Amino acid sequence: MREAIRLADRVAETDANVLITGESGAGKDALAFYLHSRSHRSDQAFVKIDCATLPSGLLEAELFGYEKGAFTGAGEAKPGRLEAAHRGTLVLDEIAYLSNESQAKLLRVIETREFERLGGRKTIKVDARLLALTNVDLSEAVKRRHFRADLFYRLDVVHIALPPLRERAADLGELAQQLVGKYAAKHGREVTDIAPEALALLSEYEFPGNVRELSNIVERAVIVASGERIEASDLPEPIRLAVRVQRRRVRPLTLAEVEAEYVAEMLAAAKGNKTEAARKLGISRKNLYEKLARVKERGGMKDEG
Repeated sequence: MREAIRLADRVAETDANVLITGESGAGKDALAFYLHSRSHRSDQAFVKIDCATLPSGLLEAELFGYEKGAFTGAGEAKPGRLEAAHRGTLVLDEIAYLSNESQAKLLRVIETREFERLGGRKTIKVDARLLALTNVDLSEAVKRRHFRADLFYRLDVVHIALPPLRERAADLGELAQQLVGKYAAKHGREVTDIAPEALALLSEYEFPGNVRELSNIVERAVIVASGERIEASDLPEPIRLAVRVQRRRVRPLTLAEVEAEYVAEMLAAAKGNKTEAARKLGISRKNLYEKLARVKERGGMKDEG
């Protein structure tokens, strides 16, 4: 991660196109804004368009703009995101989802720094720094002919790859602490710290959702915490269960062991109240007692009454 930041610092002041790759939630948006904020364009517009959420036709209209009458419903002319980003930064999020036609048009913009609105004839000059974000391996997409090679090489002037959170164990404590402060202020809570037991659980979790998932977990914990610090019991039940399963990966768990783990988690969440635990599990109290008896026979859980 330090290498990624060092590279970002080196290229921020330039106008080079940057390709930022990484898993969903790894922080690509944050790095894109970091590049913009440290560039000579920082006092100009920072414009983003999500290529994955817009249909092809609408995406082109949003990116290039359109003239009155360009298509049904175009009652008046509208500038696109490219014009809005003039002298600033344009972020193309999830660029792998661009259609072939849109890729060709974007390539022309990069090469000539000019374009026409949909339905228009006037050529518009644009000076925008391009940052492309993706969680797709674009080099593989090029090999499969899903992405234009010429566009890829234009975007891949500088490539910054963000590592997933599970490979950034040293960052976890500081990131979590920053998020505690952020969400305590947002929700008016007096939470200021994370208990060592809670931090240990987080450090063992694999975070498939990366920093975005950590952010959601910490926000929830700040809201539900009853004291001035987040305890292990304030973390979501699935997180605690996943870590317990990870700790026993020396051999595959049997179905009975998985069930015992889950029953124990529900009992802990219900603070030992078996009626409430049965409700959370979606079974009857009698069925719960039968499961507890089987677990006790295997020596997997102490009888707490």
